[in-house]
Order: sequence, then C-alpha cells, then structure tokens
Amino acid sequence: MDNRVTIARREIAGLRAEKTILLALGIQLFIAAFSSFLVVGLVSMYDPGALEGAQVETAVTGEAVAELEAAAADVEGVRARPYADSDAAAAAFADGRVDAVLVGTRRDGRIHVDATVPDSNVETTVIVVQLRSVLRTLEAAERDRRSDALSRPPLAVPDGGTSAPYYGFTYTVLVPVLVFVPAFISGSLTIDSITEEIDRGTLELLRVTPATLVEIVDGKALAAIGLVPAQVALWLGLLRLNGTSVAGVGRLLVLATAVAGIVVGIAAALAFLLPDRRAAQICYAMAMLALFGGASLLPRNPVNATARLAVDGADAGVTLTVGLVAGAAVAVVAVTRTIVVRAGP
Repeated sequence: MDNRVTIARREIAGLRAEKTILLALGIQLFIAAFSSFLVVGLVSMYDPGALEGAQVETAVTGEAVAELEAAAADVEGVRARPYADSDAAAAAFADGRVDAVLVGTRRDGRIHVDATVPDSNVETTVIVVQLRSVLRTLEAAERDRRSDALSRPPLAVPDGGTSAPYYGFTYTVLVPVLVFVPAFISGSLTIDSITEEIDRGTLELLRVTPATLVEIVDGKALAAIGLVPAQVALWLGLLRLNGTSVAGVGRLLVLATAVAGIVVGIAAALAFLLPDRRAAQICYAMAMLALFGGASLLPRNPVNATARLAVDGADAGVTLTVGLVAGAAVAVVAVTRTIVVRAGP
C-alpha cells in the first residue's frame, strides 16, 4: 500500500503542470461559487418560457382561427394576429412581421394545427416553448368542450405546478454536472498520465523501483479517483454557501466515487490497450458517450439518482442504484487489474 500511496502523491503533485486540468477545475469552481447568478441565465436555455417579457407574435389562420386566438390569449407572452388565409400568414412570416404561424384546420371533427417557426436558432427555442403552451391550452379547451358528449365524466386534471424552473434546473442539471464532470476529468487525466509514461519511457523506470506494475497503476488510479469526492464535496459546499440546499451528501459522494471508479478503470484499461494517447482519448470519449447515453435510458440511472438524493427524495430504488454502480465499479477495477497484469512481464 505504501508504494501505491507514493505513486498517488507523485500524481497529485504533478497536476500543477497540467494546465488543461487546472482550467477545467477552475471552470467548475466558478460554476459552483457563482451558481445563484449563473442559474438565472442558464435556466433560460433549460426552460425559455420562464423568462419574462418574451413576446411571440403569432399569425393564426384557418378554419379554427377563433379557437387558436382564444388559446393564445390565455398564454402570457403570445400575441395572436388573425390572417385571412395561410398565404397571407406565410407572407407576414417571410417579411418578419410575425415570429410564427399557426394554421388550424378541421378534419373528421377534430382540429389539426400546422406550425411554422424560424430555422434553428436561439429565438426558435423560445418560440417553440410558447407555441407548445398555446397548443396545450387549445387541447384542454377542446377536451372541456367535448366532455358533454362522453358517456362517463372525465377525470379531473390537477392544477399545474407552481414551482419555479430554477428548482428543476438546479437539481436535474447543475448538481449532476458538478457531481459527474470531475469523474470524466479524472478519466482523461488517467489516460494522459499512463500514455505519457509509456511514450517517454518513464514507466519502465518506475518498474525498476520496488513497486510492481499493478501498484503503479493502482497509485495513479487512486489519485484520480480520490480527487473526485474531494471536488464534489467542495462544489456542493459552495452551492450551500450560495443558498442551494443539497441533501444526501454522503450518498452523493459514494455515488460520485463509484462512477469515478468505473470511468478511471475504463480509462486505465484503454491506456494499456491503446498506448497512443490520441487514439486512447478518442476511444475513451466514445466509450463515455455510449456508457452514459445508455445509462440515461434506464428508469433508474445515476443522474436520476443524483437529483433525487439532492432533494432528499431517495427511496429504496435510489439506494439500489447507488449499490449497483458501486458494484460495477468494483468489477471494472478488477477487470482493469487483470489487463494490467497481462500487460506486465
């Protein structure tokens, strides 16, 4: 264990020369330290409809123009302008007099709406969110109007929530970013450390010491993994100083450490399988995209578990998720050690 600790200390001391890593840490520090200010601006991308003062001029036309006007009137930030036909509405859209076009037609007793919005840009996001609210309002009005024709009364729809979008953004986006990004950085750091040792020939020099190859890799992994809970604890502490309460810190640190074990283990294995630094980094990036992209499709995934832990809404399923991630970390580390042993003399 002494050899591993010595290697780990050497790795941590060498971080001061890694400008890219220091820059990444500085960015995370800035986000955590000024989260209360950043969240106000970033929430506009997460939920653009939360911004006050955004006015979407919308051309409405077609057979259901009255219904569209009524729905738009109930949505703050949308102003409906009726046009005689779709050609006139399209001309107004092309000239920039309106931001979007809604054409409502009746088919088989139903209202069909065709929407036209600008090409993809920042403004488009705001427009789409506002039009979505208009269409939901129209749907609710139509359901209410047609309820008399039903043989049974429909279930009552609960009132919409009044929680601020900042709450959802903070706990479903900001906190997971601060919890998982350190693990990705540690994985990249591990690849750079091992591949540079191989390129420079210094790995062979380290093997002359009493430390075995497995101990050398263990020490590098220990340093990379150990940095993650330290960073996460600091980031969450800064969030609290900014007035953002985060619950379940202990289990969040366990989850972050387990994810770091998986990521660093994969990174170390790739560094030995692909000694070329660039090739290893590319494969690492693709592996992370596949791993976390696939995990996000699961009903119980690390991001969901992080959000629920942070809001003190964890249940047995969240605890199970943390346990499964920890078990996966142990398995990945074991496989990586096997690869390292086979790579040795």
